[in-house]
Amino acid sequence: VVGMLIIDRFQGNFAVVEDSETDSVANIDKALIDEAAKEGDVLSFEDDAYIVDAEATERRRREILELMKKLDLS
Repeated sequence: VVGMLIIDRFQGNFAVVEDSETDSVANIDKALIDEAAKEGDVLSFEDDAYIVDAEATERRRREILELMKKLDLS
């Protein structure tokens, strides 16, 4: 089972992505990724290319914000 592919960072001509299911890391050629993609975006593979899954990206960002609020003990 493949989890979400999340862009960790860009290095040269590659995007370093993490598979959320396996915690494995892979390099994907930037030429195969949507030009608008940025760090933290969730990718899906369609038609031989990686595109940004806007819905999954937004859901992940909201979850992270909620976790950060819970950690704020001030």
